[in-house]
Amino acid sequence: MKTLRSFFTLLLVGLVSLSCSNDGDTDPREDGPLEGHHLLKSFQANGHTLEIYSEKETFETGYNSLLLRIKDQQGYVPNAALSWNPVMHMGTMAHSCPKSSITPTTDNTIQQGYIVFQMAGNAEEYWELSLDYVHGGNAYTFSGRIEVREPLDGKRTVNVFTGSDQNPYVLAMLPMEPKVAINDISAQLFKMEGPMEFPALTDHRITLDPRMPGMGNHSSPNNVDLTYDAAKERYTGKLSLTMTGHWRLNLKLLDPQERVLKGEDITGDVQESSLFFELEF
Repeated sequence: MKTLRSFFTLLLVGLVSLSCSNDGDTDPREDGPLEGHHLLKSFQANGHTLEIYSEKETFETGYNSLLLRIKDQQGYVPNAALSWNPVMHMGTMAHSCPKSSITPTTDNTIQQGYIVFQMAGNAEEYWELSLDYVHGGNAYTFSGRIEVREPLDGKRTVNVFTGSDQNPYVLAMLPMEPKVAINDISAQLFKMEGPMEFPALTDHRITLDPRMPGMGNHSSPNNVDLTYDAAKERYTGKLSLTMTGHWRLNLKLLDPQERVLKGEDITGDVQESSLFFELEF
């Protein structure tokens, strides 16, 4: 009798574990383009399942590279035509955020894109993701609430600001794996032209002055400012990191006429720029 009771206890635990794994699965996938990615959200609608994956374990403020796929009764759908629109609901107000189009990967059942969330949600203010897609000659749409959090390390990777030209901008750093070396650094720059429109800008320049606040605010040699790389569709530069620790990447944003829109030079009197990214490793 004790053996039988133990068997049913183990069976119950297994069933509970299985029922909780359908959404927000934190185990990284190990197959093809999904290798190292976590299932962040699984939507059920129109008789279909839409899954969203990321190398991160949650949707976070800043740049989020995402993979998507749709499943019907026959399996995962190849060559699905997808589009999306994230919207932040703030009481009587709502706004979107910078986002890419959704494009194919090497696996025809998996699509890719990115979203730059400017702010985290909370109990009263939340993000909703709407998705439109075509499957089997029919057009479908559905939407669902998603949870967007601040990064667990608390480091700034996105700036939302009004420039000296009185225009609002969003500047986001792309994920990187820093090391003591000359690192590639990338960013995306957007201009807000209304609550739902965030076109990417390609003709600006971003100066770079990395400093270690906890080490006398020293800098590093051989940094290269970020300029737009049309082939990569992003701003790219070189970041010199001479030791591990907390780095503040002081920035200035310059328009095509080299006028400063945001940020300051670091001097004896100015220890940090108002425009910056952070990292620690």
